[in-house]
Amino acid sequence: MIDNGLMMQYFEWYLKNDCELWKKIAEDAPRLAKSGVTSLWLPPAYKGANGIDDVGYGVYDLYDLGEFNQKGSVRTKYGTRKEYLDAIEALHKNHINVYADIVLNHKMGADEVEEVSAQEFNAQNRYQMVGDGKTIGAWTKFTFPGRKGKYSDFTWNWTHFDGIDWDQNRLQQAIYKFAGKEWNLGVDTLENGNYDYLMGADIDFNNQEVFEELVKWAVWYVKETNIDGFRLDAVKHIPSSFYRDFLYRVREITDKELFTVGEYWQHDVGQLAQYLEAIKSEASLFDVPLHYNFYDCSKAHGSYDLRRILDGTLVKENPVKAVTFVDNHDTQPGQSLESYVEPWFKPMAYAMILLRNEGYPCVFYGDYKGIPHDKIKSNKQLLDKLMKLRKTKAYGVQHDYIDDPNVIGWTREGDAEHKDSGLAVVLSDGTGGTKRMYIGRQYAGAHFSDVLGNAKYNIKIDNEGCGNFYVNRDAVSVWVRKEPSNKARK
Repeated sequence: MIDNGLMMQYFEWYLKNDCELWKKIAEDAPRLAKSGVTSLWLPPAYKGANGIDDVGYGVYDLYDLGEFNQKGSVRTKYGTRKEYLDAIEALHKNHINVYADIVLNHKMGADEVEEVSAQEFNAQNRYQMVGDGKTIGAWTKFTFPGRKGKYSDFTWNWTHFDGIDWDQNRLQQAIYKFAGKEWNLGVDTLENGNYDYLMGADIDFNNQEVFEELVKWAVWYVKETNIDGFRLDAVKHIPSSFYRDFLYRVREITDKELFTVGEYWQHDVGQLAQYLEAIKSEASLFDVPLHYNFYDCSKAHGSYDLRRILDGTLVKENPVKAVTFVDNHDTQPGQSLESYVEPWFKPMAYAMILLRNEGYPCVFYGDYKGIPHDKIKSNKQLLDKLMKLRKTKAYGVQHDYIDDPNVIGWTREGDAEHKDSGLAVVLSDGTGGTKRMYIGRQYAGAHFSDVLGNAKYNIKIDNEGCGNFYVNRDAVSVWVRKEPSNKARK
């Protein structure tokens, strides 16, 4: 019997740099499995330029998983290499897959400066040169002296990059493209003309040495850690042809399926569809348009038309490839893509990703555990209920009633493989109300109750297999079969 898959992103931006996360994950593994989690997306595990203060996206050394004295510490922000491997083993013992956060777009914290001929470019138009060419001091020499060639003797120099945003000679910040280089194609072109360059020393994916080294590293990483898949960071800044070939090679060499989900941060679902076609590889994408629909609805406070909540989303256009989410570490308060869904709408948004048939949902640590940095409280109690409902009830044929501006719903008929499965969901961003929905003639005469407690009475399914399911104002109700004992039946 296969239960519904459920991913959890097990970190947020402002976790304490106490080097304890890997140990906490090992301890939490049994509880996570019991709650219905089937996979965990872990933060970047390798040494960042800011040592224990680095969340992991300022990549310095991909081979240092908390093993070498580099950037002021042996540990990463999350712990040591051994603790990381122990956490993965604990998750596997509890039948939870592990997805590693792979950050290949750039490197930071170089060991030496190189003199490089370069041209400055307009930050808003990466094809527009500013002024004349010059020789800059570029932090592009990565020798990893603390590792001393263990695992790989490859060192990086300016030829492995195509640009940088700092001139050490003049102490000047700007976007510089190295002479003889071109911005990579196959990247997002809706922003800045060409959005190859994002930050740091920008890796040149047209360089064959780079490709071979990154494949070699990925194979080493998979074998060393026994991870089950990848979360790919910032894919819209990386040529689609690179991941097309990279994923094929790594899967071929490791002989592993390696589930992969990419972060292509774009509102336009058409761009997501084009990317999936371009990489020609087995991969999914986070449903960024759906996140923004949730965000817009939460900010509208009742004036959003719920009939449009799935419009323009990947889960509607290509549900098999959609990883759905409400928020993540980039959208939380204070971050570059801040668009945090307001608390009042979080229950409705999570019901939509957890209790529907389409998409592969991802729960955010910051919603589950809270974000103390911003005094955001935990939603663990609610999410545990919804996650359990996904694990035990959200099966079978789905009937949609997304037909009203303020009250929408759907039902799941249940299936034979999951005893007592089946449910009805109604949510409202307005005054609430009752929605008549079909849940199946097999339930005729059965009683249902709202397990979230927003409706205090039971309802009875009629002979046609329909029920009048109620929801309160600005709330979500989830109705499951529950025969009352001494309560009045409606």
